[in-house]
Amino acid sequence: MNGKDTLEHESWRGSIQGNSWMHRSLIRLFRVLNLRMVYLFMAVFVIPFYMLFAHQGYISMYHYFRRRHGYGPLKAFRYVYLNHYRFGQVILDRFATYAGRKFQVSCDGYDLLQQLSRSPEGFMILSAHVGNYELAGYTFKAEKRYNALVFSGEAPTVMENRNRLLLKNNIRMIPVSADMSHIYLLNDALANGEIVSIPADRIFGSPRYVECQLLGAAVHLPLGPFVMALQRGVPTITVLVMKDAAYRYTAYIRRLRIDDERRQTLMAASGGRLTRQQEATLLAQAYADELEAVLRRYPEQWFNYYELWN
Repeated sequence: MNGKDTLEHESWRGSIQGNSWMHRSLIRLFRVLNLRMVYLFMAVFVIPFYMLFAHQGYISMYHYFRRRHGYGPLKAFRYVYLNHYRFGQVILDRFATYAGRKFQVSCDGYDLLQQLSRSPEGFMILSAHVGNYELAGYTFKAEKRYNALVFSGEAPTVMENRNRLLLKNNIRMIPVSADMSHIYLLNDALANGEIVSIPADRIFGSPRYVECQLLGAAVHLPLGPFVMALQRGVPTITVLVMKDAAYRYTAYIRRLRIDDERRQTLMAASGGRLTRQQEATLLAQAYADELEAVLRRYPEQWFNYYELWN
């Protein structure tokens, strides 16, 4: 589907709250404080306060657990709290990394990533706002240059520390720009045989989208990442990094492949020929399937705080 979408979630950008002084203080604290003690303080004091006085995203998360996972009212409310707690942990883990703390990241599918990294051909990674994808960039050194599309509205302290750690691992940040010039940088990177990473679960700027099924209902995903992968003809994978314990994560790496049965069904309905838009829809559905598989296992680590399922 192609057209304009009413983006009710535009006001929620997903940036880390707080000013530079707060961020620097937090980094200094993590050099001496035990991470689990900070988690405990957050769980007892910060999360209840936040849920009482900052309702942004609260209702959408309740709907997510009730409608998409079928939880009862009490269980859905409990998981809203757990979701806020997990999100807080993920944010704190990022600042702990800025302070020099290390996390163990196990890989499910690392051979695939290594194989593609050693190929002269470029490839795409489609990420999502689940778990802690950013931590993978701090943990693994890319064998070829890695170009990550990022939101440009973060606080300077966050951007500085991101850049400092990512550059060590051969990763370049490309901020989203209003004039869409980031698209040219991403295309050039793929043409040069490099890696391009784009979040594919949230629409930014462009009104063009594809519609697919996620957790039993229709969602709109941005058209751009899927069209770029098809136009360049490059391999496309997902990397979803999910929190398992205080200092442990698992990265799920999967290749996106269009389902043959879906392709045949769509071709039959289209007279035997698919448009680029239809191909992009099939690739988006493959992405949504991988995302759903992880969300079934980690339902509390969905961090899109708006009504994606309208």
